Amino acid sequence: MYNHIISKKQGVVQLITLDREIKLNALNIELIQEIGKEIDRLNKEKSVRGIIITGKGNKAFAAGADIAEFSEFNAEEGKIMSTNGGIVFNKIEHSSIPVIAAVNGFALGGGCELSMACHVRIASENAKFGQPEVNLGLPPGYGGTQRLSQIVGKGRALDMLISAKTIDAMTALSYGLVTQVVPIDELLDTCIRYINKLSQKSPIAIDTVIKCVNTMYSENKGFNFEIDQFSNCFELEDFKEGTEAFMAKRKPDF
Repeated sequence: MYNHIISKKQGVVQLITLDREIKLNALNIELIQEIGKEIDRLNKEKSVRGIIITGKGNKAFAAGADIAEFSEFNAEEGKIMSTNGGIVFNKIEHSSIPVIAAVNGFALGGGCELSMACHVRIASENAKFGQPEVNLGLPPGYGGTQRLSQIVGKGRALDMLISAKTIDAMTALSYGLVTQVVPIDELLDTCIRYINKLSQKSPIAIDTVIKCVNTMYSENKGFNFEIDQFSNCFELEDFKEGTEAFMAKRKPDF
């Protein structure tokens, strides 16, 4: 059914696994759209009480966007990519079925943004989080500036965003970016138990809570501003230098 994700029902749980392990589950455009289609299907059918998103293997949840895919994009192509990706991440955030990110390793760039679109994040002990887009001459493009600020606060968000630093799982826990840290071999079982507990609650009440919390941010114009700034950077020399340096595995010279 899909080329880049595996989606399996396990009782009241739907497990969506990003299936690009050889590329550390990097998010290409098609993979993101497949997630969106599956979120739409599950919310229409309402056959499960919770969704888990995780990455294949033990190294990465998603180690970022697939930079090779957009390194030659112009501003218009960058805007289309950011807009369409943002639509999918909003579908996750507004899903009436709770979505849990089982962060099993690196969650960088788009991977960190994907985890933040989920309602709850549970991390393995080897998880790492970061928004390293400034190394490419870009800001985040899938809502990272907005959701990170909402979740960890302005000061910590700015620190992570402008320094491109990576934080470990325990630091993420102290920031409030994740709610639990567990051994990697216990991660999926922990997430499944979490959803099993949710299945004992009113699904209508849970859906209403999600809507109420999201309404607090419904007038946030920062998402559209981020898309514009992200796409504008595709015309700048810093983007060309940043992506060329990444592809050549060297440090950029800004």
